Amino acid sequence: MGAEPLCLSNHHTTTHDVVVAEQHSPPLVLGLQPFSLVDHVARVDWSLLDQIPGERGGSIPVGIEELEFILREVKSHVLSSPDDGSSRVKTMAGGSVANTIRGLSSGFGISSGIIGACGDDEQCKLFVENMKSNGVDLSKLRKKKGHTAQCVCLVDALGNRTMRPCLSNAVKVQAEELTKEDFKGSKWLVLRYAILNLEVIKAAILLAKQEGLLVSLDLASFEMVRNFKQPLLELIESGNIDLCFANEDEATELLRGEENADPVAAVEFLAEYCKWAVVTLGANGCIAKQGKEIVRVPAIGEAKAIDATGAGDLFASGFLYGVVKGFSLEDCCKVGACSGGAVIRSLGGEVTLENWQWMFKQMQLKGLLLPDTSK
Repeated sequence: MGAEPLCLSNHHTTTHDVVVAEQHSPPLVLGLQPFSLVDHVARVDWSLLDQIPGERGGSIPVGIEELEFILREVKSHVLSSPDDGSSRVKTMAGGSVANTIRGLSSGFGISSGIIGACGDDEQCKLFVENMKSNGVDLSKLRKKKGHTAQCVCLVDALGNRTMRPCLSNAVKVQAEELTKEDFKGSKWLVLRYAILNLEVIKAAILLAKQEGLLVSLDLASFEMVRNFKQPLLELIESGNIDLCFANEDEATELLRGEENADPVAAVEFLAEYCKWAVVTLGANGCIAKQGKEIVRVPAIGEAKAIDATGAGDLFASGFLYGVVKGFSLEDCCKVGACSGGAVIRSLGGEVTLENWQWMFKQMQLKGLLLPDTSK
């Protein structure tokens, strides 16, 4: 994908090194994920989920001891995976933004990069190798002394996933480290809402807007919306968010207490402030609004759902590909449905080569312009 060779340094003469020294032409789409993250994904039986604090299906941060406890317990609760028959934990670069960016690069041939930081540990090497092999530009990824963030993704027998991220002591990009140079020449900035990253998100939006970028925001999780609604509403109502993605639970949470707190009302609300507003509805597809146009598109490939991890992230990859290519709102949703349907066919937020082929076939059947991934 035209990626330059890696330049990982082992010394720390400054507070941080940039992972890739050489500068290429700026990526079209930039993702901000302040913490590089490594996912440990496993299919587990219900009894393990009963031992873990927090709501099933949600995503709440845990400490390193709790993460290590869960990883130890996973070994005795892991189910074999229908996609490859194995009973193991899959480890890969993770995080919502990384999933979207990797999907855009590897599946859609859209030049994409990531802004973030990783530690000087094995997890960082894994994150870097995984993203580079998928053609992601890492020239804006800082390497710092310390730990790289990790997340356990527990998938139940029905394909629902429960996330427990561990960000304790993990390195991250700080707001004051961002410069206009990071955003120069790119067209889109992809963000995920997180109260922990609010300062760096605001700084990134400010710089991105100065450089003329469009901004996409994902609402992250229903807990994040529920617990930190006011700062989120301020972000949305600022007029700086051009495209907003929410799933059904996040959409309902956003309007909790209103007379109508359903996905239609949520998409109407978001469209007041954002050029594109999208609410994904799982097996029921999605609803989206742009200007006065509102569309509903069914899901694709739900029957083969093995793991819902990354469904919304990869939906965003497909939708953004459609927007970049100038597709109609309905066709953007259709591509999103194809890519979201592709990732749920195996474990984790990374689409396998076989499932990309499945997606291309679905796009062809729908008469959608296939990506040029030959670059």
